[in-house]
Amino acid sequence: MRMSVDEVEDLKRARGALARQRNAIAKRLGGLEVAPISMAEDLTRTLLAIEAVDRALVDAGQPHIDSGAPREA
Repeated sequence: MRMSVDEVEDLKRARGALARQRNAIAKRLGGLEVAPISMAEDLTRTLLAIEAVDRALVDAGQPHIDSGAPREA
C-alpha cells in the first residue's frame, strides 16, 4: 500500500514525538540513584514504538535518517 505525503509526514512527526519521549525518560532515569523497573519498561515500550514507526517509514520508501544534529546533554 502506498502512503500519501501527508501520511509519511504524520509518521515523521510521530517518530519525533516518540524520540523526545525516549530522551525525556532517559534523562529522568539518568538522574536517579535507583531507577524503578516501570521506567525501564516505559523506555522499552517507547523504543519498540520508534522501531515500528521506522519500519513503516522504510515500507513507505522514506527511511528515517539521523540528521546528525547535536544532542542535548
